[in-house]
Amino acid sequence: MSFDVILRELALGFGQTMMIFALTLVFSLPLGMIVYFGRASRFKPLSVFVKFYISIMRGTPLMLQLLIWYFGPFYLWKMNIGGGYKLVAIILGFSFNYAAYFAEIYRSGIESIPVGQYEAARLLGYSGHQTFLKIILPQVVKIVLPSVTNEIITLVKDTSLVYSISFIEMFAKAKQIAAAQTTVVPFFVAGAFYYVACLVVAWVMERIEKKLDYYR
Repeated sequence: MSFDVILRELALGFGQTMMIFALTLVFSLPLGMIVYFGRASRFKPLSVFVKFYISIMRGTPLMLQLLIWYFGPFYLWKMNIGGGYKLVAIILGFSFNYAAYFAEIYRSGIESIPVGQYEAARLLGYSGHQTFLKIILPQVVKIVLPSVTNEIITLVKDTSLVYSISFIEMFAKAKQIAAAQTTVVPFFVAGAFYYVACLVVAWVMERIEKKLDYYR
């Protein structure tokens, strides 16, 4: 197989990789905020449950979680899972896993805001909802952006884990071609794709950071 064919095949697989990446971000970023609010809730049973959820997501391998999401419905409830369910299981697995990490990142940012800002907002007549959206959240976004960037870059590489449930994306394509052609070239090409994707993500996030740099 020529280099051009390998490149074309991996480029097609890269499209699947980016789809997983984009859908995970769309769901996990807002879900992480919901998880944070659950963790910070004054309703103790909810707070304890969310803390336990976060500990499970962070304390077990993402690959194991993907396997449970995919095979769990059949083994637990004898549900008939088809090939179309693979993408659903992947997005669920990735979104719930990354939401736990984002929730902790959000928590670190929100809890770093001085209490005095909440008190000042209350004196100015802001409601709790207005205080969070107009005063706290803009500051939190700037604070947590470097940590969020690291997680997003990690997500680019973690997409390769979907091969564990036989979903064909770029890494799975590279393995197939390498095995069939007995060559490591597909792995180097796949590595280049991941590297460039991470560079692009880092560049975009750096631009966003500069936009939020209030001191320039």
